[in-house]
Amino acid sequence: MESTNSFRLRKQALKPIETARSSASQRDEEEVSKNNGQRTCEEEPLSPSSRLYHEPNFNVYVIAIMGCKTRIYPDVVKANLGHTLLRHPRFSSLQVENNGEMRWVPTEVDLERHVIVPELDQNMDSPDKFLEDYVYNLSKTTIDKSQPLWDLHLLNLRTSQSEAVGIFRIHHSLGDGTSLLSLLLACTRQMNDSKALPTIPIRKKKDKKSDRIGIWRILLRFWFVLQVFWNTVVDVFMFIATALFLTDTQNPLKGLPGSESTPRRIVYRTVSLDDIKFVKNAMNTTINDVAFGMTQAGENKKDGGATETNNLPKSIRLRSNLLVNIRPAPGIQALADMMEKDAEVKWGNWIGYVLLPFTIAVREDPLDYVRNAKAIIDRKKRSLEAFCTFYIADWALNLFGIKAASALSHKVISRTTMCFSNMVGPVEEIGFCGHPMAFLAPSSYGQPYALMINFQSYIDKMTIVLSVDEGTIPNPHQLCDDIVESLQIIKDTVMTRGLA
Repeated sequence: MESTNSFRLRKQALKPIETARSSASQRDEEEVSKNNGQRTCEEEPLSPSSRLYHEPNFNVYVIAIMGCKTRIYPDVVKANLGHTLLRHPRFSSLQVENNGEMRWVPTEVDLERHVIVPELDQNMDSPDKFLEDYVYNLSKTTIDKSQPLWDLHLLNLRTSQSEAVGIFRIHHSLGDGTSLLSLLLACTRQMNDSKALPTIPIRKKKDKKSDRIGIWRILLRFWFVLQVFWNTVVDVFMFIATALFLTDTQNPLKGLPGSESTPRRIVYRTVSLDDIKFVKNAMNTTINDVAFGMTQAGENKKDGGATETNNLPKSIRLRSNLLVNIRPAPGIQALADMMEKDAEVKWGNWIGYVLLPFTIAVREDPLDYVRNAKAIIDRKKRSLEAFCTFYIADWALNLFGIKAASALSHKVISRTTMCFSNMVGPVEEIGFCGHPMAFLAPSSYGQPYALMINFQSYIDKMTIVLSVDEGTIPNPHQLCDDIVESLQIIKDTVMTRGLA
């Protein structure tokens, strides 16, 4: 493990951004300090999407496992949470039902109840297995609605990748996964500058310099619009068919009915982000393409893989569901300003669905997995599927009510096989309340999938996180290792052919 040079908790503890406060903020400062730094806000109703996550078949919790390079000091964490996370009204509000309507009701947060520090045996035989079992047992439980629906578990436990671990658990009704992760990152600071927020890379748009003029440019644009229109029509038709009757072929990755209520085994592996970028640059693809390709390769491993997919017929239908928040996620700076200066930001779940075909085939050329992934993702980029499916679900909610919308969402998800996502993380080392972070592994439980795969980048590493129902996938470690091995095989093939 990397050592931490000159780490001083007093200096590196999270500090608010120095900004000029408005006179209104200054007048409220005394009241805020009396409430442990929490903002006061008015009651407001839950959004339809937030209410959806309280339905019995959709009670989802987001998990964020943060490995730290040093011992975690609970008192320091609690002191900083009062000036960061608790300034977001969702994290200091109850969800109360009154006359059939659920509302956010502000409350005072007892951090002794929300920040859990278990006593641990530092001489245990297998700390990694203990951590894995701890998260597994956590997935068997829910948070009582008499308190805001989040908690933080601090484990001063030395594992193979970290000196201590923090586990955030947040109910999905508080926000979508991307926004929640952005909010957590807004509570961190760069280790080399205790006032600087993390830097998240933004994909630059390529300058499209073309010599085509006049009629050819018009024809190309017309062809692009025609593609988007046709792809959207096909995708919406497939979404409606899935909601009504179309289901994936039964396969070793597909969970049984009721899998949303089973506990989850969450495992993760870390690979080099530079290796993924190496393949990306050599094949002129994206990191998403490589991540999706190596996942397909890992699940199609020829010899003794974790899943027996090789015996399936070639005409199998297997799809991965990607839940997309069509409302642009608030940036880290905007969230930091909200917590520091009471600025307003848009927040909430505006969920659309994207159904990704997942190819089951053993390929002789390992690079074909990446090429196939690129073709699938490029095709989905030329579609308005996420927006259209959101408005269909919203229409069902307004017309038939929350129960019908919940049934629609559950059918679409349970009739597909798995969930896949890739999230971009900071490019420099960050600290959570002054504690330098070694890795970040986000996942969830409560979803009606037997398999959920998340890719999370951090500095020069990529963490692959699997959340599985062991009744369907009894050996998630092997599946994780297969995906890691597939990246190495793809990279070796690129080098052997001199493509780099």
